[in-house]
Amino acid sequence: MIVAKELLGWAPLGDGFALATDGPEVRLLFLTDDIVRIRASFDGAFPEESYALVMTAWEDRLDPVLGAERRRVEPVAPEVEETPEAVSFSTASLRLVVHRDPFAIEIFDHAGNRLHGDLKGRAFLRDHIGRIFHYVERGREDRYYGFGETAGHLDKAGRRVRLSPKDAIGHDPEHAGCMYKHIPFYIRFDGAARRATGLFYNNFWDGEFEMGSEVSGYWPDYAYYTAEGGTVDLFFINGPGMAEVIERYTDLTGKTVMPPKYALGYLGSTMYYSELPANCDDEIVDFVERNFEEGIPVDGFQLSSGYTVGAENKRYVFTWNEARFPDPEGFFARMAAHGVSVSPNIKPGILLTHPNYGDFDAVGGYIRQADGAGPYVDQWWGGAGSFVDFTNPAGRAAWIALMTRQLIDRGVTSIWNDNCEYEINDRMALCDSDGAPGPAGAVRAHQATLMSRCSHLALAAARPDIRPFVICRSGSAGIQRYAQTWAGDNRTGWETLRFNIATILGMGLSGVANNGCDIGGFQGPSPEAELLVRWVQNGIFQPRFSIHSCNTNNTVTEPWMYADHTHLIRDAIALRYRLIPYLYSLMREASVRGLPILRPLVMEFPDDPALDRIDSAFMLGPSLLVANVLEKGAERLRVRLPAGCDWYDWESRTRHAGGQEIEIPVTLASIPMFLRDGAILPMVEGLTSIARQEIDALHYVIAPRRDARFVLYEDDGVSNACRDGMFRETTVTLTAGPRTEIAFAGRGDYAFPVRSVLLDVINEEKGAFWVALDGVRLPQFLARKKWEAAKAGWIYEAGSASVRIKYPAPEGDHKIAVSFEKFDLIGMQEETEN
Repeated sequence: MIVAKELLGWAPLGDGFALATDGPEVRLLFLTDDIVRIRASFDGAFPEESYALVMTAWEDRLDPVLGAERRRVEPVAPEVEETPEAVSFSTASLRLVVHRDPFAIEIFDHAGNRLHGDLKGRAFLRDHIGRIFHYVERGREDRYYGFGETAGHLDKAGRRVRLSPKDAIGHDPEHAGCMYKHIPFYIRFDGAARRATGLFYNNFWDGEFEMGSEVSGYWPDYAYYTAEGGTVDLFFINGPGMAEVIERYTDLTGKTVMPPKYALGYLGSTMYYSELPANCDDEIVDFVERNFEEGIPVDGFQLSSGYTVGAENKRYVFTWNEARFPDPEGFFARMAAHGVSVSPNIKPGILLTHPNYGDFDAVGGYIRQADGAGPYVDQWWGGAGSFVDFTNPAGRAAWIALMTRQLIDRGVTSIWNDNCEYEINDRMALCDSDGAPGPAGAVRAHQATLMSRCSHLALAAARPDIRPFVICRSGSAGIQRYAQTWAGDNRTGWETLRFNIATILGMGLSGVANNGCDIGGFQGPSPEAELLVRWVQNGIFQPRFSIHSCNTNNTVTEPWMYADHTHLIRDAIALRYRLIPYLYSLMREASVRGLPILRPLVMEFPDDPALDRIDSAFMLGPSLLVANVLEKGAERLRVRLPAGCDWYDWESRTRHAGGQEIEIPVTLASIPMFLRDGAILPMVEGLTSIARQEIDALHYVIAPRRDARFVLYEDDGVSNACRDGMFRETTVTLTAGPRTEIAFAGRGDYAFPVRSVLLDVINEEKGAFWVALDGVRLPQFLARKKWEAAKAGWIYEAGSASVRIKYPAPEGDHKIAVSFEKFDLIGMQEETEN
């Protein structure tokens, strides 16, 4: 065993510092004022070869691979102070202290708050079988969020989280140990100080986080990270809020790729249709048309792998079963005519019987045996197979060429990457690692990310002006740069509906904003009617909204499968489409800042301790609290409303004070939502196809009791012209008070086709005295029919407790003023307020 117990010396080294200990060599580099890199090597090697990082301050061997995706920054030169007991390094935000004996690193802010502390005398360790460890001290009130994709509750305090991606079909949603992703990052939230920090370990060997289920009477309370190989390569990330931590973490690993707008629509899918013996294409087109007949919009279809099935029911990626799909080009054209993008499923395992097996072998494109002698062969779907090595330029090129010829050239504009966990039994099998061959165990988690990158690059090369849309089941830190993800093959059940929420929230906190879970459950019997309704009512808020199934009772989970409940499904999906302007703006924020779209309550309201472990309700962006109904037969629902603001019931517009738990009645039609005081929520009415319709009318719901701002984002929804300024950002600024003002200021060259605006300004206490647009008062109406017939004007509706204001959209910036000032009804004169 090798462990760091004592600091023997230190010295500047390049842009950083080398710390000599009686165990590993430790290096420090201050990437920014708020991000510190701490590395511990047990063999003296510090290789720079990261597929995950897109921000560095050093030369990396893989710089040519990532190219323009990676940016180089100048590291910070800290102030150094040395005492007999410690050496300290200070940036504008942080003070890092290295204790001499026992060796440990602590980090403080300049107010003296302790942000991080190693376990003294046991910070960095390698055991007798080569596993590396990093031990940190743990506070009894610490909360731990993130860890990528996990089962169970959001807070992992007292839990052990294993990172070893698996094809986890039908996993236990509460207790599963391994799922599909490998993202070694978490947020530590100090429950006492109410501050957040982040720890990202740039190591992708199978690993584990022990977050307090293990205790020892000989040590203070601790947590640790361990991996099966490599070095400790830690990035400490300062807060103080979760948003700052996530924004800085995604500076390191990349922001969420901006998808085409239709990716936010309903994405139909099921394995059943593509497994029929013949004419699957017609069945899928019929499915789309049936949605339209039922009044249910659909913008995408994720095509399962049955289209590739060959002899003996084996799946041969990039081949076509001609009985099932006799005319792939015609099929894609028919779907496109309906405004539906098709995402064919592809898998990286190549069966030994695959007709193209030799093509990849000829260029050395497979993962090799440990001795390099030939392709590595392991268990795959349908028999023995080999795995395309996406760390090999030749493997990538062969894959892209086949994908382009068999899919993209036939009309495909979206790709679905599946079964890419790379469950390789021999971790010492050989991957090319872009010219530095090494063990598969070090990079297998990156294979899915690089596979998604290939899909992204291939789609972009074929249609340079069009945004690629890529979906992926597995992935490492950085998968968000290329793909929308989902949490794999969940099982049908109420407990899955409940715990999938925490899974999605954890992914968002781990930098993957565009993610979701299969609605209705993928594996198991079909969901009962009530469960399907509740799942859809929850699923409409997920960034990825797809009803997908492989039911074990020979059924298909479809929106209309229960005729007497179809209206409830229809209403829920209609709400999803009404929220598209808000969702698209949040997706833009994720692509710029990295912030999640679905947010745990504690992220938005960190000062309310009652929220720390709530993971059944969430915030959709900053404005809307969604309180899910998750229990069978529920007639009442208890909702904790965060402290610090008031909340409006979405349906009744009843105002509730924050900081309390309320109980509300619910029916099967209920989708309990609460508007945050200060909410600015852009919506659209009547949208039935994102791909085929322009949004020409906007509806804002505004709760004006406090100042706020929101940035509405729009572009053409599909092209890359937004990179060249062809977008429109409208900053909506709310100034609360007796005379409420709502200012709209635009930026960008995109000609937003909105022709009319409707404002729904909530005030449950009184109507407006007057309303003005840029200083000109709009007419008031008392009769709803007259207001509806007018082009501009306002009316107060007691039922919705709001002033409803409509007007033709001005060409430029403008301001609405709403007077809630006191007035004399008889004289219709304002009173002087003292």
